[in-house]
Amino acid sequence: MVNDYKDIFRNRRRPTIGLRIAPMIDLIFLLLIFFIVAVRWRPQENFLPLQLPVANAGTVAQTTVKPEPLTIQITPTNAGCRVQIGASRALDISSQNPEQGLASLMEQTKQCLLEQKRYATDPVEIVCSGKVKWENLARIYNVLYGMGLTDITFQMTEPPKNDKSD
Repeated sequence: MVNDYKDIFRNRRRPTIGLRIAPMIDLIFLLLIFFIVAVRWRPQENFLPLQLPVANAGTVAQTTVKPEPLTIQITPTNAGCRVQIGASRALDISSQNPEQGLASLMEQTKQCLLEQKRYATDPVEIVCSGKVKWENLARIYNVLYGMGLTDITFQMTEPPKNDKSD
């Protein structure tokens, strides 16, 4: 009798351990659908609202012309430097308390850009006198760059030569 029980246990199939793929595939598709529905689609970042002119047959398309740069002139003063923004705005920046002058520079530049209907990508040209301290020039450049103005150039001029005739 005892042998009969041993035979029953030996002949009994052992359950096979396996990986059931069908429920896993269902779960993956459910997660995929969830992420597609839940994602927030962003608009294209480099999109600018503009209207292009209508092309006519027989006319040559004009190339895009960069606008004139906004000129910022920096001249030295006894207390620091004087900044001329375009032709209409000017302010002084003190070396003792430059933060107040730089904040005013930021506001005046913003107002000038709005008045002239300029964009942050429009060119800005810094014309600097040779006697301006480097720290003032660096501060002004950092403020302009921090405002998002990225097309900043410096006007390069040579000092006049002293013509001494012998």
